[in-house]
Amino acid sequence: MAPVTNGRLLFKEVPTGYPVPGQTTAYDDSEKIDPETVALNGGFLVKTLVLSIDPYLRGRMRAPTSKSYSPPFAINEPLTNFGVGVVVRSENPAVKAGDHLYGFFKFQHYTVETNAAQFKVLENKEGLPWSAYLGVVGMPGETAVYAWNEFSKAKKGETVFVSAGSGPVGATVIQLAKAQGLKVIASAGSEEKVEFVRSVGADVAFNYKTASTSEILEKEGPIDIYWDNVGGETLEAALEHAARYGRLIECGMISQYNSAPYHVKNLIQIVSKELSVHGFIVGSLRDKYGADFYANFPARVASGEIKYKEHRVLGLEKAGHALLDVLRGDNFGKSVIVVADE
Repeated sequence: MAPVTNGRLLFKEVPTGYPVPGQTTAYDDSEKIDPETVALNGGFLVKTLVLSIDPYLRGRMRAPTSKSYSPPFAINEPLTNFGVGVVVRSENPAVKAGDHLYGFFKFQHYTVETNAAQFKVLENKEGLPWSAYLGVVGMPGETAVYAWNEFSKAKKGETVFVSAGSGPVGATVIQLAKAQGLKVIASAGSEEKVEFVRSVGADVAFNYKTASTSEILEKEGPIDIYWDNVGGETLEAALEHAARYGRLIECGMISQYNSAPYHVKNLIQIVSKELSVHGFIVGSLRDKYGADFYANFPARVASGEIKYKEHRVLGLEKAGHALLDVLRGDNFGKSVIVVADE
């Protein structure tokens, strides 16, 4: 087989505000690889099939001196994130050609790997699209299930408010809450997204761009649980309309990722209403809930009990634009990059 282009999406500079495709990231097609002859040195060659685009990637676009829970991207190196790939060749007994692997992938077409332990071999007995393992049965689904189980202390008849309800995490939380008999209020950023939120079970769904979050919560609350994906003024409204002993699950704050932070003005509500606030990183809960999740949740998705929506972008060269769309809320559903067919 003749050498083929091994395209990569490189991190070029730390952005101010939103990342700029072609400037913050750049697609590089200068590398070549021969999949049949490239040296494996005891490792295995993986062909990348799909890659995940997630809001937290913006936080990795920072200087190395700025500390956080996830490592920063290195200048002139490929981005990395969750992905699914197929083993092309292997000299490692832990994996064989044809195995589909889930784990952290470089944003490039082919990679020689050495550590099989960092990947999960996907059986996919349910026959789900491989991209589903980046969304509803991947990290976003894990995020929803693990933290809901750990922190919600949900009781039938309670009310939950889910921000960013049309995203992969929010939509899953809505369905978990409805299955437990809760009233669900959910926000989204367009009328189309609002309709999707209703379709997965929200009792009250609204467009936060055209309706007042505070007025909706005043009418439909008080809220016992707030699942926070956005922070900022929405968090402020949730605090204002929280019930006594309410629980706030702090999953993300996308409104703060690309602009100056919004200073929430009513934090005293945490004291006066005796609220519980739970921040978390999904990896910290994986040991407790991961085995059960992968044993049972894919079947619930395959049966149609748990619904999901994807935003599929074709081509690694478009990954920079896809991330910008996610950060601006221009995607609809879980954003995945389809890098290659089998």
